[in-house]
Amino acid sequence: MKIRDSVGLALVNLRKRKLRTVLTVLGVTVGIGALVAMISFGQGMERNVTASFSALELFNVLTVLPPGAAVFGRDPDEPGPRPEMTAGPAKVLDDEALSAIAGLDGVEAVYPEVNFPAQVGLDGREDLQLVQVIPAKVAAMKMFQVKWGRPYASDEEPAVIVGQALLRRLGVEDPASAVGRMLQISSVTLNLAGFNPADLAGLFSGKKLPVAKEKHEFTIAGVVADRAFAGPVPLQSDVFLPPGPARGIKRLPFRNVWDLLRMRDGRLGYASLTVRLVSPRDLDRVKAAVRELGFATFALSDQFAEIRRGFLYLDMVLAAVGMIAIFVASLGIMNTMLMSILERTREIGVMKAVGARDADVRRVFFVESTVIGFGGGLAGYGLGWLTSLLINGIVNALLARQRVPAMEYFAFPLWLLFGAVAFSILVSLLSGVYPAHRAARVDPVAALRHD
Repeated sequence: MKIRDSVGLALVNLRKRKLRTVLTVLGVTVGIGALVAMISFGQGMERNVTASFSALELFNVLTVLPPGAAVFGRDPDEPGPRPEMTAGPAKVLDDEALSAIAGLDGVEAVYPEVNFPAQVGLDGREDLQLVQVIPAKVAAMKMFQVKWGRPYASDEEPAVIVGQALLRRLGVEDPASAVGRMLQISSVTLNLAGFNPADLAGLFSGKKLPVAKEKHEFTIAGVVADRAFAGPVPLQSDVFLPPGPARGIKRLPFRNVWDLLRMRDGRLGYASLTVRLVSPRDLDRVKAAVRELGFATFALSDQFAEIRRGFLYLDMVLAAVGMIAIFVASLGIMNTMLMSILERTREIGVMKAVGARDADVRRVFFVESTVIGFGGGLAGYGLGWLTSLLINGIVNALLARQRVPAMEYFAFPLWLLFGAVAFSILVSLLSGVYPAHRAARVDPVAALRHD
């Protein structure tokens, strides 16, 4: 029997039993659709993370920390990437260290983590914020993504960049309308004029603290839009101020007791430095040079490697759940093939009586399984795509009420289409192995006597 004859006979047999064929294909469609939707979700989340890191140029970022420092206040017992430490005496992360790191080959820019708590206000409404001091060169980089207005032009310009979320808390719904308006920043400073050392009870009770408020006003130059997924960016505030005006704001020299514990020989130094590299290829070389200077380092790209490993585990879990539906579908294919053998026993006997070999009989059933798998794979991919589209729309509609920007939570790379069809065909062929082998073993004499 020629292959063409086997294919024609298999298609004729499937058409004769349309309802059973459609139901079997439907089972495969549901199984493949579930698998495709789950894998596409894992791919979509990984794509969003990767795109966020790339768009913000976080692969070019290196954080320099004082020796023994923890990353962003994380629990020391928490697993995961940690700053790479260095041996030797503890050093202070001061301006001298900043200049030394800025002179390293491959370093584009270096700026310290300088921020202070303040009360910000606009048109009579106020909010407590951590004001972060950022140089103008850094404010013009991609990590800011100023959507309304512009970054401040120089380190001395009396202007600020604010986040859209802050404006919303201050009652401004249209971010563009905030550009050019004046933002009030009130800082806390020491005021020893009215301090009475003898009144320790008042000091420790918090009733007579030697502090005072100082108010400043700055023009809002630009507004940073909300991000659906920002990732662990080195921006920790919704208010950004250039270094020049920041030097004119009196404030406490420390934020908490941890800052005091960082002191070395009476010098506080910076909590961290953010290093912008010319290229991610310079990362390892700069990290090694910084450790030689006696400081710890932490690279966001190392954290990204951990994130990708987590997404790999997520994909495996999602695929395992989807395989349950595939297993059920394979049982349906096997049941269809076995029922077909019982109904076509006499037909199989006639085929073998006129010279069909066992391999020819197997081929007919394998072709039927392949057709079911191919149709179910294509339809399953389409079902997974439509289901994902529906879920994505519902999720974005719900999150829009919380003012979260819309994003695509599912991704459908080309390999997923071919992989879904190929996997569907493979499952169908495996499910048809036993029925095909059983059909080939039918005794032609007994089959011709079959009623």
